Order: sequence, then C-alpha cells, then structure tokens
Amino acid sequence: MNTLAHAKPSPLIGNVRFTDAMLCVYLLDGREVSAPLEWFPKLRDATEEERNDWRLIGGGIGIHWETLDEDLSVAGLLA
Repeated sequence: MNTLAHAKPSPLIGNVRFTDAMLCVYLLDGREVSAPLEWFPKLRDATEEERNDWRLIGGGIGIHWETLDEDLSVAGLLA
C-alpha cells in the first residue's frame, strides 16, 4: 500500500509578521505559529526592513529572505 497517497498536504503560509521578539507566521488553515527570534539569528540581527523583505516559496510551503540568505519552511516551524 502506498502511504504517500494518504499523506495530508502541508499547511500553507498566508502571511508573516514580526514583533520585537517573535516571528509570527499565519497559515491559510487559520493557525498562527510563533517562534522567538532568538531561534533565528539572521532574523534576530536583521533590520526591520530586511525582516520585512520576504517572499513565499513553493506555493506557500516556505519563506525566503533574499538579502539575508534565509529560508524557513512550515514543516520546520511545526516540528
């Protein structure tokens, strides 16, 4: 039996925002995933402008910051 046929699709990102200390990722299924910026040194040390210069990748399965050379995935945030 092929277990991939029964795998649930990964949730997709709808939006990203920052507080002074947190990365907040809003998923299209209604969930919000937050993590301390301390977990992501490149984001922690970035300027507000650099943090807000992100784009979705893979149709919403990840976030990419070109100037910071940083990528985060939904799967990684949920793990």
